[in-house]
Amino acid sequence: MIIDPIGDLLTRIRNAYLARIEDLKIPYSGVKSNILKILKKNKYVLEYSIWEKNNKKYIFVKLNNIRITKYIPSFKRISKPWQRIYIWSKDIKKSRNWKWIFIVSTPKWIITWYEARSLNVWWELLCEVY
Repeated sequence: MIIDPIGDLLTRIRNAYLARIEDLKIPYSGVKSNILKILKKNKYVLEYSIWEKNNKKYIFVKLNNIRITKYIPSFKRISKPWQRIYIWSKDIKKSRNWKWIFIVSTPKWIITWYEARSLNVWWELLCEVY
């Protein structure tokens, strides 16, 4: 049983990058799918697809080719199930060169912090990718 599914997702992706594995299989959840959509949009993940086998859903993720890019992204889980971190939209610092992103959870959906700044609400700071 996985207690922290977001932390598990980030750890699996980080370990696959370090082991230079390009394809990995992850148990499905809607939150993981939304986070992978953000990672794909920001080019940390090449593509992902959802498969169902024996009444269980899985997400197959294809990572960027390490041999070509030689850049291994860093994933840091900020808000944990036992310690939630909420922040006001104006309190987060801006990225100087747009090299990193913060993934946040708003009351409606999971988005990046620069999309959430226009909403002017409290949100939970899920993770940092740089």
